[in-house]
Amino acid sequence: MDIEANLKSYLKAREPTARYTSFDYCFNHFQSHRDHPAGLASPSGMELSCLHLGFYLASWGMLRGSSPLLMRSIKHYTPVIEVIVSASPSIWDIDAHAYSDEAIEGLRQTASQLRSALPEGASDILVTKIMLGVFGCVPAFDTYFKKGFGVATFGKKSLKKVAAFYRDNKETIEAHRVHTLDFASGKETTRRYTRAKVIDMVFFVEGGL
Repeated sequence: MDIEANLKSYLKAREPTARYTSFDYCFNHFQSHRDHPAGLASPSGMELSCLHLGFYLASWGMLRGSSPLLMRSIKHYTPVIEVIVSASPSIWDIDAHAYSDEAIEGLRQTASQLRSALPEGASDILVTKIMLGVFGCVPAFDTYFKKGFGVATFGKKSLKKVAAFYRDNKETIEAHRVHTLDFASGKETTRRYTRAKVIDMVFFVEGGL
């Protein structure tokens, strides 16, 4: 596998109106509230938070086909935003370079809480895409990622493997932590992609080959 070639392939079409830049706008919104997450669910914040999350998920393929989300409005995401607001403060700091046993347990607990917030249940794909778009703490365990990375489920063993991949490829991953794009200006912000996000890009491309 050529890690740098995969990253170059993913990032080559990166511009303000590109499909995958939906991640940037969603991530920027939630990360801007990381120190005071209650604002995400304030009277003026809830609708905007649901809009950001809903459009990101739609852009990333979660509202196609027979998905239950296709039949729901953005109001459906209100319980998800409430989980995000009440999540442990430590979840905002977890990234692939620091997947300790305690951190992994925190990730699994957050995943379980998000799953419970969606009335019809939620797949690993949906839950991890939410966690990536909001916290940037895990790759999105979708079909391409799982195929490229050689895992079947989102769990402790898979997260340990992500951590090992980061350690083995630290320099390359750190070098490709690009800055998110700003919605208003289209220019780079000071906020960088997380390590988990870079790893997600590597294996999303690898799994689609």
